[in-house]
Amino acid sequence: MFPLHPYTHFQASRRIISQMNLKDTETPKLGSRFEQALVYATRLHARQIRKGSHVPYISHLLSVAALVLEDGGDEDEAIAALLHDAIEDQGGAATREIILQQFGERVTSIVDGCTDADTIPKSPWKERKQRYIESLRCASPSVRRVALADKLHNARSILADLRREGEAVWLKFKGGKEGTLWYYRSLLEVFLEASSNLWFVEELNRVVCELEQSRYGCEKRNT
Repeated sequence: MFPLHPYTHFQASRRIISQMNLKDTETPKLGSRFEQALVYATRLHARQIRKGSHVPYISHLLSVAALVLEDGGDEDEAIAALLHDAIEDQGGAATREIILQQFGERVTSIVDGCTDADTIPKSPWKERKQRYIESLRCASPSVRRVALADKLHNARSILADLRREGEAVWLKFKGGKEGTLWYYRSLLEVFLEASSNLWFVEELNRVVCELEQSRYGCEKRNT
């Protein structure tokens, strides 16, 4: 049997790719709702930057959405990842109503579950964080998926800043070093109890351990 001519092979490959693309368009993973959410989140957070930096805030939202998708999240969860800070940081109840109207009840409920404050001024930091930690214990798997992605990316960002800036990084946070480490360790305990993605939980544990090592040795923990 003679080998295929390169051009014939090329045409066959194109047919296979076209068939694959057709299947993809028949059952899209992400559609126009995700695109709409991406535009909305970009505009909503356009003037916001990451704490203590000049990094546009949208970088965090994109990273959280990417982690959610890598974890097998669906379109609603990916949209909620893009919007998880929208109510808390950009408008409270009015923004929540827009999210409800444009993206539906499921997305809104996930964003609600990732929001630890929706009024200004916010309640005291420790009280607010304790309430949020407790809410995650009985949260839906979708809320925990987005929340875990959010905390993992935040913890990674803190670790990167710690390596660049040293101990001064803790001055950015209301809880300081002690409070911030308490918060992430408490969150980790909840995720260990309730989350199905052990790899992400183990990764969060690794990052939190490195943060703790900046003060004292991180003991080996059973995960």
